[in-house]
Amino acid sequence: MSRRMRMWVLATGGFGVAALFAAACLRLPRFGGAGHPYGERAVAAALSRNTANVISSVNFDLRAFDTLGEESILFAAVLGTVVLLRQTRDEREVEPAPAKVAPAVRRYALIMLPVALLTGLYVIAHGQLSPGGGFQGGVVVATALHLLYIGADYHALQRIRPLGLYEVGDAAGEATYLVVGVAVMLQGSAFLANTLLPYGTFNTLASGGTVPLLNAAVGMEVACAVVVLLAHFLDQAVEIEDDGAAKNKDKDKDKGRGTNGNGNGNGNGNKDRDGS
Repeated sequence: MSRRMRMWVLATGGFGVAALFAAACLRLPRFGGAGHPYGERAVAAALSRNTANVISSVNFDLRAFDTLGEESILFAAVLGTVVLLRQTRDEREVEPAPAKVAPAVRRYALIMLPVALLTGLYVIAHGQLSPGGGFQGGVVVATALHLLYIGADYHALQRIRPLGLYEVGDAAGEATYLVVGVAVMLQGSAFLANTLLPYGTFNTLASGGTVPLLNAAVGMEVACAVVVLLAHFLDQAVEIEDDGAAKNKDKDKDKGRGTNGNGNGNGNGNKDRDGS
């Protein structure tokens, strides 16, 4: 295809998209109006299924399939990170050296850790009732765990962060979402339709049918995914060395003078790569 033909195809496609946007704008409700067709339908659907938080009803009921796509993007990103940043044969891991933490920083981080962790779990558990949900609460939970890295050291974080367990949790959260959708289909409804569980009593934790279940699955997947992502990035203090430098460094380590390579004692493990 010639350059001129490609420009004509691009112009035709751009004109088509512009025409569709213009037609959609003509059908929009009046700006500042009290009513909105989609909003009214979303609120009515949420109330009919006893879901107090309309946003969660939209995310995990009306457009639950779209939310599965968003969750799958994060899952794929974590999987790609694990594959790309895995330790290779020509890398060796050096244990990080502890560093002194200011007492004020340590005190603040260790006080805020349980508060932030409890807040994240609360946001996940009450996603169908109040603002927030699995995505937001999952990030808060993962961030709370890393306050131990700030307030203590990397070894302390490693003790409460067995990566294998979090990788399983990431996969389990993704799988739970899919299993719920398949179970609904076996029941005779559309994929991820909110018909699997009773709707319960309005404004209680057990209300909303499958909304709290899907919300919890997303919370688990997001929390574990962020922990795994940060773990692999924190371990990537990579130093490229030639054979001579690597041998000299090994001799220094034998004499007890080895460091973690990047000089950041409170930081992460270091992978030294041999090669030119």
